Amino acid sequence: MKRMLLLGIAVLLATSVFAQEFKLGSKVTDFTLQTVQGQNVNFSQIKGDLTVLMFIATQCPISNAYNERMNALYRDYASRGVKFIGINSNATEPAQEVASHAAKHGFQFTVYKDHNNLVADRFGAQVTPEIFVVDRNGVIAYHGYIDDSQNPANIKTQGLRLALDALLAGRPVEKASTKAFGCTIKRAKTVS
Repeated sequence: MKRMLLLGIAVLLATSVFAQEFKLGSKVTDFTLQTVQGQNVNFSQIKGDLTVLMFIATQCPISNAYNERMNALYRDYASRGVKFIGINSNATEPAQEVASHAAKHGFQFTVYKDHNNLVADRFGAQVTPEIFVVDRNGVIAYHGYIDDSQNPANIKTQGLRLALDALLAGRPVEKASTKAFGCTIKRAKTVS
């Protein structure tokens, strides 16, 4: 009985580890998102030379604390060739709510829906906000937080800005992995 339990736990752990396809340092292959109008769009159609994928939410207070900072990042880096893509993977936040939220907060980057959290699963994204930067070679060069404090007055490290500055200067990212924090992504219920 104990052996069967251990085997079951090992299989469960292996399944959860292998579910994440895209990891820091790995190449990102194509995936599909949906516009808030319901049209499919492939990553290959919308990516840039340097692409910031931001898993965000409409209802998460931590993600919402970053709305203006995400807008500021867009303003500071889009003109330098950085593409920003918002991704909403929450099953509890419908496309119309995502569209209204983006308009209300003046997002100049597009926010897409990730139905059934398939893209979040491939990246292993767990919280909002959580960031992945894909470099010119299609490799994940940074994964983690935007910065290290929900409260702007307490920021000590701006992880995403440091990563973008390094990549734009042709340097490796010094701290390529940071610990993202926020609300958990509300995943779609799977049928067994």
